Amino acid sequence: MEINLISDTITKPTYEMLQYMFNAQVGDDVYKQDPTVIELETRVAEFFGMEAGLFFPSGTMANQTAIKLHTQPGEQLIADKYAHVYHYEGGGVSFNSGVSCCLLDGHRGMINASQVAAAINDPEFYHSPLTSLVCVENTTNKGGGACYELEDLREIKKVCDANNLKFHLDGARIWNALVAKRQNPKEFGAIFDTISVCLSKGLGAPIGSVLLGSKVDIHRALRIRKILGGGMRQVGYLAAAGLYALAHNIERLAEDHRRAKEIAAVLVTKTWVAAVEPVETNILIFSLAEGYNDQLLIEKLKQKNISISSMGHNKLRIVTHLDYREVMHTYVLETLSKF
Repeated sequence: MEINLISDTITKPTYEMLQYMFNAQVGDDVYKQDPTVIELETRVAEFFGMEAGLFFPSGTMANQTAIKLHTQPGEQLIADKYAHVYHYEGGGVSFNSGVSCCLLDGHRGMINASQVAAAINDPEFYHSPLTSLVCVENTTNKGGGACYELEDLREIKKVCDANNLKFHLDGARIWNALVAKRQNPKEFGAIFDTISVCLSKGLGAPIGSVLLGSKVDIHRALRIRKILGGGMRQVGYLAAAGLYALAHNIERLAEDHRRAKEIAAVLVTKTWVAAVEPVETNILIFSLAEGYNDQLLIEKLKQKNISISSMGHNKLRIVTHLDYREVMHTYVLETLSKF
């Protein structure tokens, strides 16, 4: 029994999802003639109370499209120092849009309105890049699955509106936040200019993200997606996986959250663990006590058929997901208890 807790991106479609994909009605999406893609885009947009959506092969492409939508070369966006758009998108911010990043020292990957206000460059001071966009991530990846409070996001939105800035949400794991905080997705739609949501992490689809926004922005995004190479043909087979995931896999995220918290409860009792960061969703980050080696722990767990990942500096990460079943969870808890 191989147990992979490296990421929630490793999930594979269930038999039921594959059957749903197999039966999808498809067309040429480059001509906007794929009915299943259109249904997915419409349904996700309605879910968040936004005007329109556009299907993408990856969350990175969706985020990069949003940044291109809202900025001009030479401008600057504001984000947390752990932001995915900065760390894990191959330098696309500079390559695709020609913009720089003002990185803030937030709390567990989350920034606040006062930090944003202080980071905005004077638009009349032409020696500095013009600030044009704020990007936040929910839940935070390197922040250990932390979730924003809606009121904090509304406060940032006020700063954006007062300074003529656009506001983008990298919502790769927004589904986890919605379940954990019992939030209304339409409240997010009312705050942000654009939102990217991922279907291939917690929801278990094999591929796909959707960018949400106004009809005008999504029409512009269609051209940007084409330029980035994201025009796809009979992609309804993949969109169908997203539709199945929306119908069946949102509420079950609570199980992932429970299991992550139960693993954390074991780890905090161990003398070889220095600290366990608070667990809100499905990401658990912990650090080892002085004298212990993260690579050695990874190797010892591999010998027990359990895979986790290192974040460097003796920090490790565990991510629970759809394919991590209860029988595996019991085994992990017992194994960690005996270490």
